[in-house]
Amino acid sequence: MKSPAVWREMNQAELDAAYDQSKYAPNQPQVVKRFASNSEAFRVRSGAPERIVYGRTPVEGLDVYASRLAPPSGAPINFFVHGGAWRSGFARDYGFLAEMFVHAGAHFVVPDFASVQEVDGSLHPLAAQVRRALAWVYRHAKEIGGDPERIYISGHSSGAHLAGVLLTTDWQTDFDLPADVIKGGLCCSGIYELKPVGLSSRSSYLKITEDIERTLSPNRNLAHVQAPILLAYGSLETPEFQRQSVDFFAALRLAGKPVQLLLAEGYNHFEILETLANPYGLLGRAALVQMQLGDG
Repeated sequence: MKSPAVWREMNQAELDAAYDQSKYAPNQPQVVKRFASNSEAFRVRSGAPERIVYGRTPVEGLDVYASRLAPPSGAPINFFVHGGAWRSGFARDYGFLAEMFVHAGAHFVVPDFASVQEVDGSLHPLAAQVRRALAWVYRHAKEIGGDPERIYISGHSSGAHLAGVLLTTDWQTDFDLPADVIKGGLCCSGIYELKPVGLSSRSSYLKITEDIERTLSPNRNLAHVQAPILLAYGSLETPEFQRQSVDFFAALRLAGKPVQLLLAEGYNHFEILETLANPYGLLGRAALVQMQLGDG
């Protein structure tokens, strides 16, 4: 007999598997190693990014890959939030994504932020850090040769969750910035409702309280969405990661927000991110069009 359902129709074992990428992406180690090695290869060709401090703790720094094609008015900026289940990953491992953007005339900025395990399992400090990092980029855009009126964000996996948090932030009230500080967002393979995450085996390192569910689940905070959003997921993702994107898309449409859903056929959770490094890939093409740097 099947054990009782924990979330929707899934029992505990099924839910745990649906939030465990290794069950659906056995090539995860190889692909993640490519992220790092391709990032290092790009730095060898182009030089190291500028490292800028945006906050008080040692982790709070930005890697800024500046385009040499920036116009006098300043380059558009893509602010990328990396994934890693909220507990791993570094900005330096995502430099491979910068090459496409800088060659298209955009700056590419990647923030570092705390591992959730370093902050007692709470997502609040991570959300606060990426918000402060984006606010820093807006306020100092001209100093790095960027255009503060052309800031776009992107994120993958848990980074797409944090990008969703950025897209649903009240920038006027909380940071005294324009409500539309973000001009467009691309969220890839993300989590937008935290309740099932707290019920899964990820609760071993995450503390998903009712307050965190309410305040940091992007699909519960749609009122402050000001920018068009691209949502993407792969056909080989876990069923829950696919559902998360589809449900967030439906919620945004119901709220009257501009949103587009992209399905990457034949890609798993990690492979899909590599298409963001390619101007002819599903995500790369979509990002450039959104930033008005390509014609689709």
